Amino acid sequence: MAAIAVAGKGGTGKTTIAALAVRYLLQAGQTPVLAVDADPNSNLGQTLGIKVGLTVGSLREQGFAGQRDIPGGMTKDQFVEYKMSEALAEGEGFDLLTMGRPEGAGCYCFVNNLIRRFMDGLAGGYRHVVMDNEAGLEHLSRRTTRKTDVLLVIADAGVRGIQAARRVLDLAVEMKIDVGESMFVLNRATDESLAALSPEIERLKLPLVAVIPEDAGLFKAEVAGTSLMELSDEAPVVAAAAPLFDKIFSQ
Repeated sequence: MAAIAVAGKGGTGKTTIAALAVRYLLQAGQTPVLAVDADPNSNLGQTLGIKVGLTVGSLREQGFAGQRDIPGGMTKDQFVEYKMSEALAEGEGFDLLTMGRPEGAGCYCFVNNLIRRFMDGLAGGYRHVVMDNEAGLEHLSRRTTRKTDVLLVIADAGVRGIQAARRVLDLAVEMKIDVGESMFVLNRATDESLAALSPEIERLKLPLVAVIPEDAGLFKAEVAGTSLMELSDEAPVVAAAAPLFDKIFSQ
């Protein structure tokens, strides 16, 4: 079982890589998969071709753990678990949990602790977990019992993108996130940009495990808002990402 987290600054293609990981696992028959969209932009459902109804954020903002909302005979813990299960969108071979918008005003310590415990228990029922993170890694820091086996740091082909990747790694250390192995993926790259960025990549001191090229077919899918599940197996992004996922999920 592997739990992987995809991180990087906004716009680097984190959601694309996360969706391609889920696609890979489904095609390899390594199911069931839990996909977690922890980015407030919440685009993972669209890339996976699944409709998102409720989000954890919307449920929490509604105060779903208020005493007056709990049916007779249920504890507060049981009620939160029941409501959280409603936020799971079911796909073919995978489920999607969308975290949604960040917290609003007020103290939600008790319910946040319940959510953390629910997510830890939920993940244990899946063969693999793929989490699309926000740049701040906040949801990774909230996990309690499960280690993140692989942290995939995504950067686009530019000096600023790689510097942002460095900040993500520093943040993971600062927040004491339990990570088994960190890997670097350069997205939307050409041979020319890769050569020009080599010195900056070396300073990152993180293994470059995949270079994902520009892909006109992916661009069209993103513009049209269609699922990446519909991409051809021969699509450049699919072919370039496959060896990376072979490495992660064959361990």
